[in-house]
Amino acid sequence: MPVSTTRPTRVRHAVLWLTVAAYLITYMDRVVISTAAPSIQREFGLTKETMGWILGAFQISYALFQIPGGWLGDKFGPRKALTAVVVWWSSFTAVTAATWSAGSMIVARFLFGMGEAGAFPIATRSLSRWMLPAERGFAQGVTHAGSRLGGAITPVFVALLIADFGWRSPFLIFAAIGLGWAALWFLFYRDTPAEHRGVNDAERAMIEDAIGRVAPVGAKHRVPWGRILSAPQMWLLSCMYFCYGWGIVTFLQWFPTYLSDARGFDLKTMGLAASMPLFAGVAGDLAGGWVSDLLFRRSGALAMARRVVLLLGFATAAIAVPLAALTADPVVAIAWFGLAVFGLELVVGVAWAITLDIGGEYAGSVSAVMNTFGNAAGAIAAVATGYIVAHQGWNAAFFVIAGLAAVGALFALTVNASRRIA
Repeated sequence: MPVSTTRPTRVRHAVLWLTVAAYLITYMDRVVISTAAPSIQREFGLTKETMGWILGAFQISYALFQIPGGWLGDKFGPRKALTAVVVWWSSFTAVTAATWSAGSMIVARFLFGMGEAGAFPIATRSLSRWMLPAERGFAQGVTHAGSRLGGAITPVFVALLIADFGWRSPFLIFAAIGLGWAALWFLFYRDTPAEHRGVNDAERAMIEDAIGRVAPVGAKHRVPWGRILSAPQMWLLSCMYFCYGWGIVTFLQWFPTYLSDARGFDLKTMGLAASMPLFAGVAGDLAGGWVSDLLFRRSGALAMARRVVLLLGFATAAIAVPLAALTADPVVAIAWFGLAVFGLELVVGVAWAITLDIGGEYAGSVSAVMNTFGNAAGAIAAVATGYIVAHQGWNAAFFVIAGLAAVGALFALTVNASRRIA
């Protein structure tokens, strides 16, 4: 049989970049409230503890609905499931602008979190059917870089919008962006390469040779929850991600308030300064996934390739966070915080690549379990940080991040990406 010389199409790369856009939108929508928090506190007369519960409402809901969100993607396929959850959370992004009290805002943010909870597990499932194994680290790195880019650019624009139009306007604008993306995803994406008209035989064969032929959505199969939940690798990975989740959520939810309260930045300067560590995080996302894939291609040792990057990332954060907190010069402090977030973000792309490595066809459910732990940490951190700062000060809150980063490094030593669990 003659060998085909047709060049493979690159539809999988279009799928990847569309997914990157989704990750960017998730963080745009969730970071809006962090930048608006000082304005919301002033309008409603809220204490830090109350603001912590508003921020925590999203994180609590986000953690609780991770596994249902992953199941939704595995059951109905990423095309329908991701469209549905983006429409849901975009609607409640808009609803946030209509809130009138702390209670109404807590309800709106909780319902918003229900929708966003499905985003990363379902998106991970969507990539599991398209990306080659040697591309997974980069794919997860670049998608999470998209989310951090959204988090980095949002404070600047939100601060300007708030200054000119009030804190409600950004929620309406970003809700419209999400609805537009949902329409584009539904029109372009297909649940398997075989279903997509733009994929030629060469690209389809390349994907199937690498990951096998995948069953179409609707084929009868059960998620092997018993195997997933009884696997030691699942729990080690999840505990490691808990340590990551506490740190990154504290930066996303509380850093603008820290800059305003502890460092004395005004609204517009605070928006720019809050973006700097997240831009460093974008570089960390890209570097972590790329380096891990490079180590894997050169050594063939998947466990080592993932573990080295995880250790480097956690160690960097554990060292840089205390140095940042204790530095008097605010510019130098922001530079140290940037290095800390860079270290944390070296971790995230690799962690999500591991869910593809060990989860296979059930990567959506495996990633949902891991992300449940990360966002349980985030929920606790969002609320607890308000109390820690009110009673112990900002330095104590940052020392907790550093301590958990050190613990995360210990868990990273135990995670084996080459040991498939499902």
